[in-house]
Amino acid sequence: MKAAVNQKLTEMGERDRLKELLRAKLTECGWKDQMKAHCKEVIKQKGLEHVTVEDLVVEITPKGRALVPDSVKKELLHRIRAFLAQHTK
Repeated sequence: MKAAVNQKLTEMGERDRLKELLRAKLTECGWKDQMKAHCKEVIKQKGLEHVTVEDLVVEITPKGRALVPDSVKKELLHRIRAFLAQHTK
């Protein structure tokens, strides 16, 4: 089911539109700046020479997900549901 929804979103170009909306909303609410600051803090704590990109991703992902405002999640979910209602019958 998830694969079918993803395929439909991709085929119709809606996936890219949703990604752009998400980027804009996250920048607008300050999420991007918060994550940038968190990355700098992690690098500062561990030392630049001791952090790989993979380590950084593992370290910041939980906080990144937690910091996404509920309003942004709800808006994306609403748009996905509306898209599916309109394009699947």
